[in-house]
Amino acid sequence: MRLRVEFTTEPFDLDQVPPHAEAARDALQGAGLDAVDVGPFGNSAEGGGDAVLAAVQQVLSTSLRAGATRVSLQVSVVDDEAGAP
Repeated sequence: MRLRVEFTTEPFDLDQVPPHAEAARDALQGAGLDAVDVGPFGNSAEGGGDAVLAAVQQVLSTSLRAGATRVSLQVSVVDDEAGAP
């Protein structure tokens, strides 16, 4: 199964990247997923089901330890053949 994860961490800081956002970004980029997109207001990535679920756990634990007060996320099943949800 192929999954897509999309998430944001809060609180937002428009002047600089907060430590919790950096921790989440680093966890996502180090997870070996495909189509990683990291932005100021949201992040997303796709990959095999086990890899995405492991990345979600890592993103949650590292961002909360780094000061996130809220993590909003969505996980969707992606069609393996077409590459679309």
